Amino acid sequence: MHARVMTGLIQPGKMDEMIRIYRDSIMPIAKEQKGFKGGILLTDSTTNKIISISLWETEADMKAGAASGYLQQQIGKVAPTLAAPSVREAYEVSVYEE
Repeated sequence: MHARVMTGLIQPGKMDEMIRIYRDSIMPIAKEQKGFKGGILLTDSTTNKIISISLWETEADMKAGAASGYLQQQIGKVAPTLAAPSVREAYEVSVYEE
């Protein structure tokens, strides 16, 4: 399993909007992507920092979203709430339990 981790800063007063977009628009579309296993949005309203973690069955599935334009479309949805460009990293999941 693989994970895409994105961190970012949200503009003051825009956190609720960011959460709504993530929950109501990004997650439903993510669930339709091949190999998508789940997503988590972590927020800190004190610092306006967010961490988005999406889990993918394979590295190829994770990379396919970036190659197809899917990922950029989703980032575009939240771009108006960001205080700075987000940082994107990829990891192999070594331990995962539910």
